[in-house]
Amino acid sequence: MEGKEEDVRLGANKFNERQPIGTAAQSQDDKDYKEPPPAPLFIASELASWSFYRACIAEFVATFLFLYITVLTVMGVVKDTSKCTTVGIQGIAWAFGGMIFALVYCTAGISGGHINPAVTFGLFLARKLSLTRAVLYMVMQCLGAVCGAGVVKGFYGENNYELFNGGANMVSHGYTKGDGLGAEIVGTFVLVYTVFSATDAKRSARDSHVPILAPLPIGFAVFLVHLATIPITGTGINPARSLGAAIIFNKDKAWDDHVMDLLGWPIHRGSTRSSLPPGCHQSHSFQEVIIMTMMLYIWPFDDIV
Repeated sequence: MEGKEEDVRLGANKFNERQPIGTAAQSQDDKDYKEPPPAPLFIASELASWSFYRACIAEFVATFLFLYITVLTVMGVVKDTSKCTTVGIQGIAWAFGGMIFALVYCTAGISGGHINPAVTFGLFLARKLSLTRAVLYMVMQCLGAVCGAGVVKGFYGENNYELFNGGANMVSHGYTKGDGLGAEIVGTFVLVYTVFSATDAKRSARDSHVPILAPLPIGFAVFLVHLATIPITGTGINPARSLGAAIIFNKDKAWDDHVMDLLGWPIHRGSTRSSLPPGCHQSHSFQEVIIMTMMLYIWPFDDIV
């Protein structure tokens, strides 16, 4: 009996239990994928590389086109009193999702196809890109958004643009700012979570079609989030989109729900040369709180093996 127990013990030690692929129990040599090394905080050589500036230009152009098409679509729906003759909420959602799909596909090989400061910031926290690249990307994204919204304003003219609210994000009647905040947090998380999942190195190594199809789930996630949150906030989930439209529209009713402590409010004060209306107070914008909340979700991605 003792000999039998000894055989069982030796057999259990000899034939280890199989571990699922990609789990922490595997050694680095057993992995069927190669995780890229964490990006340094600052890469001086980037500043002397043409590919770096080309990537920044790609982010500017992509965000410019994104705001131009999407805000123009929103304005077309808002200006028509008969919603039956417009694309409606579904059309707006398709415009946002479709543009993200197309632009991510076009720019993924140049800049990574971020087109969203929230995505860029999330990837920076996961150490997928350097601080230098992250800052320049976000600056170019915001500039592109302002230019895109500005072109739409040029088409409609000052009066019509203000009459139709300029495509700016505002909390709809019947909802509180807390409702809008919750909708934006969940919506932004869905988008960034989809980006990380679609571009995961593990999936790319095992499924050759994943890198090609990555823009599709990202665009579809944007489409679905817009369907859900357009009635609440008009759907932000992109600080550049919200900031660009708010700067060009530049009215208190837009800034009351979207005041960035470090950027939006100084721009608003400088452009209007006025103080907040009585009873209003400075508050964190949806996008700023969203980005801080994302840190709690995204940071652990760096430790996944």
